[in-house]
Amino acid sequence: MDNKIYDVVIVGGGMAGISAAYRLAPHRSVLILEQESQPAYHTSGRSAAMYMETYGTEQIQALTRAGRQFFDKAVSSNFSDTDILTPRGCIYVAAPEDKERLHELYAELQSNSPDNVQLIDKNKVMQLVPFMRPERVEGAIYEEHAEDIDVHTLLLSFLSGARSHGAEFRASTSLESAERIDGVWHIRTNQGDTIQAYTLVNAAGAWVDTVAERSGVKAIGFVPCRRSAFTFDAPAEVDLNSLVLVVGIMENYYFKPDAGQLLGSPANADPTEAHDVVAEELDIATGIYHIEENTTLKIPRPNHTWAGLRTFAPDNDLVIGEDPEAEGFFWLAGQGGYGIQSAPGVSELVACLILDKPLSDTLKNEGVKPEVISPARFRK
Repeated sequence: MDNKIYDVVIVGGGMAGISAAYRLAPHRSVLILEQESQPAYHTSGRSAAMYMETYGTEQIQALTRAGRQFFDKAVSSNFSDTDILTPRGCIYVAAPEDKERLHELYAELQSNSPDNVQLIDKNKVMQLVPFMRPERVEGAIYEEHAEDIDVHTLLLSFLSGARSHGAEFRASTSLESAERIDGVWHIRTNQGDTIQAYTLVNAAGAWVDTVAERSGVKAIGFVPCRRSAFTFDAPAEVDLNSLVLVVGIMENYYFKPDAGQLLGSPANADPTEAHDVVAEELDIATGIYHIEENTTLKIPRPNHTWAGLRTFAPDNDLVIGEDPEAEGFFWLAGQGGYGIQSAPGVSELVACLILDKPLSDTLKNEGVKPEVISPARFRK
């Protein structure tokens, strides 16, 4: 057994764990354990991520807004060499039968983010996306300031920043069991060694309940869900640079430009087991059907198909904080489909909580409430 005691061991080398390491490493000794051979294998690395301030629960939206300045200053602060965000825009398109949902969602988004959304009519939709079928368009909600996220650059910049402050990253290393003795976690890994830490951060994505149980901590009841996606060729006349993200307002499809082609999805979130998930043929066929039903696009066959995991708590909100029944066991879980866009804000919150610092003004001003997303809500 290594006699070194880390201040923090983070289980999970996806966006959540690596961004937390980035925030903590300047102040504490940090080790990240990742069960796969590379970071961000199951979720973050398979994400078609967007920065959308209207997306997610109230707390996810608040944490997303709190990270905006971080994204905007990525280059000027020397976090990354290139911009992380690129303007894209997004429309939630309603078919005639979705009229009621259109106005419901608009009212909801307006109350949370009044400066960010506008209701647009069929003509404006057709200007933005000329290949929509006009008879399938009632109107849309337009989020003009939605942006593409360069997930690869974001992840690697967090990782290199964490390492520059001494954080260590161990791939192909999983937690087999953990026990807290005299204020120190003793973590046995699949490599046969035991690692010691004062704080254990559970950022294991779809495996968070497994990590908890292996550490003698009660599971919360997270549900991993499969989302499938595919790429296909865009017609030559489509200007991919100016095309917005198009989302069916009933969340039954979306498509957006991606590296010179189009990326589509049935926008599914099908409960599954935590595993190396692959796209189901039916998912892909469903996504293609809905895109062809609502546009004039033809998708004879996708160029590439895949799936990723998104994991939800029982109430669909984030779970961030120390478990009240397990000293030094810190949950960083339940990001669902929002973990990339919220990573700067979430990691700032994690650092405040673990370093026992007051919330930053940015977090407070955006309405972040740690008590709302604390694991304590599942321990009553």
